[in-house]
Amino acid sequence: MAVFELGLAVGTSQSSESSTSSPKRKESAGGKFNLYGDDWEDSVDFAIKSFEDLPHRLFGVNQHMIINYELKEALRIMLRQFNAPIVYCFAYGSGVFPQEDTSGRTITEAEFRAVHPKPPEALVKAQKGSPKMIDFIFGVSHTQHWHSINMKQHRDHYSGIASLGSGFVSRVQNWGAGVYFNPFIEMNGMLIKYGVTSIDNLVKDLSTWDNLYLAGRLQKPVKILRDHPQVRLANQHNLIAAVRTALLLLPPDFTETQLYSTIAGLSYLGDPRMALPTENKSKVDNIVNNNVVHFRRLYAPLIKTLPNVAFTSPVRLDDEDWVLDPTADTKLQQDMDPVKRGNMVRRLPRSFRSRLYFQYQKKFHMPREEFNRMMEASSDDSGSIKRRQGGEFEQRIARDDPEDLQHIVRQVIKQTVNWPSTTQSIKGLLMGGWGRTLRYLAEKYAKWKKGRKDAEAKQPEAKQPEAKDRPKTGDEAGSEKKEE
Repeated sequence: MAVFELGLAVGTSQSSESSTSSPKRKESAGGKFNLYGDDWEDSVDFAIKSFEDLPHRLFGVNQHMIINYELKEALRIMLRQFNAPIVYCFAYGSGVFPQEDTSGRTITEAEFRAVHPKPPEALVKAQKGSPKMIDFIFGVSHTQHWHSINMKQHRDHYSGIASLGSGFVSRVQNWGAGVYFNPFIEMNGMLIKYGVTSIDNLVKDLSTWDNLYLAGRLQKPVKILRDHPQVRLANQHNLIAAVRTALLLLPPDFTETQLYSTIAGLSYLGDPRMALPTENKSKVDNIVNNNVVHFRRLYAPLIKTLPNVAFTSPVRLDDEDWVLDPTADTKLQQDMDPVKRGNMVRRLPRSFRSRLYFQYQKKFHMPREEFNRMMEASSDDSGSIKRRQGGEFEQRIARDDPEDLQHIVRQVIKQTVNWPSTTQSIKGLLMGGWGRTLRYLAEKYAKWKKGRKDAEAKQPEAKQPEAKDRPKTGDEAGSEKKEE
């Protein structure tokens, strides 16, 4: 586990590094060593107080991506400019994890400073030929109190609705997915956008997939700058749920790239922005193709713990040649046994699972009373330590025609994502004001145009026929006769 342990030393916050609990080494039912043990998933109590309450000292180390140290420190220093307490924070998006190859691109200093007025040297090196706004999510304990403090210090970060007070700002935040964004903010010479949410809201979405808005962001590589034990535990549930959902959408045999692309695309299903000319339609491919190593770090340890999916060739998590190889696209295979897939369905996040069950109640024409009894029996009991197993209903779902199952799963994802994402988009006008909203849309439109242009350039040109295959001209035919 050396490659993955390294991230804990360089990637976690000071509070997480202070955890000194001894490793709880456990073996799986099959006798195979499992770093996390067999029962961590059965914990549905997310009210833990410290990192020592996690199943293992290294639990969730896979969530911590390794980025340039100087850039990480520059981002952490920026966080200290906020007097309001931020208890959890991650940076995400193309400003931190490139979504395109910029190695051959050069821009002037003036062009870079048009985005970041006084950027630290680490940011200049990291973003190279493509300066981007840096996106953050702040997890806070009490949102109204946080906004009250922040509005006194940074009133210019807010639109006109701040004049109505922190209570109104907090109410606007609670609409939709429960996030309040302040975009196009200059901090420490960098252009940033930050979203504020409560720890309770973040943990709820990660553990239940209530709306997949924040959970979807954390299913892709992010840089955690301040960690929190409840979020780390809930996010591990979120990540393994993303793998299971992707498996329901994939055939028996697939590759790493197919798996990561399916996971990365979950939160974009049903996102209304993807239907508008403001989002790059190649977004998912760009995210995965340029961050395969980060996706592998995030998901390979979890894949290793699942009984119904495995890499087809022997791979080791401490093999740096494989873990750090961006060109590797290892094949995987999943067990399509209905019992195992039924267990997988049973362990999907609660809110998402309920929506999936409801769709199959309609498909199977199950009487309401029978369905309600089944739902009550399958509810997550926080006091139970019994491993959740799929029953006849879950196995019946697993035996459904693969195309029908995939269609229904996608439909449920769209139902989960659509309304919260739509509400957040509408809120954007209130949160950013007219000027910032128009600037945001203009930048999104420019990205869409570039993505469309790149996609057209990648289309293979019509191949010219080889000389031996194409019809001969008169001169060529005459020349051949002379040679004869």
